[in-house]
Amino acid sequence: MHRLLAIVAMLFAVAPAPALAQIGDEVLPPVFVETLLELPDDAAQAARSGKRLLLYFGQVGCPYCKELMQTSFTQKVIVDKVTKHFLPIAFNLFGDREVTWFDGKVRSEKEFAKFLKVQFTPTLLLLDEKGKVIARINGYYPPHRFSAALDYSIKRLEGKLSFAEHMQAMPPSGASATLHEQPFFMKSPYNLARKPGSKPLAVLFETRHCAPCDELHRQGFTREKTRAALAPFDVVRFSLSGRETLTTPDGRSTTAEAWGRELRISYTPSVVFFDDRGREVFRLEAYLRPFHFTSSFEYVSSGAYRREPEFQRFLQNKAEHMKQAGEKLDLWN
Repeated sequence: MHRLLAIVAMLFAVAPAPALAQIGDEVLPPVFVETLLELPDDAAQAARSGKRLLLYFGQVGCPYCKELMQTSFTQKVIVDKVTKHFLPIAFNLFGDREVTWFDGKVRSEKEFAKFLKVQFTPTLLLLDEKGKVIARINGYYPPHRFSAALDYSIKRLEGKLSFAEHMQAMPPSGASATLHEQPFFMKSPYNLARKPGSKPLAVLFETRHCAPCDELHRQGFTREKTRAALAPFDVVRFSLSGRETLTTPDGRSTTAEAWGRELRISYTPSVVFFDDRGREVFRLEAYLRPFHFTSSFEYVSSGAYRREPEFQRFLQNKAEHMKQAGEKLDLWN
């Protein structure tokens, strides 16, 4: 009997530790779990513990992913919240692992990301027990906003208010109580109707008490390259609570607040791009540093979005060309 116990103890001693989730060669915080990626089964397992699925999409070399992991996922209150209320699963935006969705279809990770219309990294999707996406967290959220976003699922608020309304109700975080002005913003009356041959349109949505909005004006709009990238556009800015009247790109009359709800803007700052026929062609719903913010305007003005529907591929190609030309490239600063 003693010998049997000794053998069992030895087996446990040499058993390998559970594998940590990874994106490429980058090991993620241990809060993420490895599964067979059969998501209906994962959701059922999570539900038995009163949890829901949290799907994270990242990619190798993504500075925003790194910032999210180093800030939010190193804070005990957030790690404890995710551990208690979610089954968090990580995906590589360009990965090849097979994923089974609730429709029964099997897709590779990159096909799965396209299916769910993931354009940015990081992107986190909060799902209910039946696999419905109830909230989409695009890009890097600072810890106080990220924690509040998780509460939308934890408190089961999806039947009471929209994710955008929930995030708008967040208490201020010491950010500016007033909106910033820029000389290139369109002035009233706001006739945004487009016609063939007119400039493309960039519509910026902001709110007061928005630290990322403050940073955009303090860092993004002050850079010469950014100003040059904005030059081909008509640029207009609205508050998500704005009551000013406007004419939409397709010729309808509405208010800024109503239009923001119609466009389902859930993050500030957000930029929605329209072509010269009034069609939405791209949008930014993420915290973006100057390189990526400037590149988004180039992505639209150059027409690259027609040839390359994946913004991340466009960024990769641009970064490679810059390196080949000997230009210094810093994706964060």
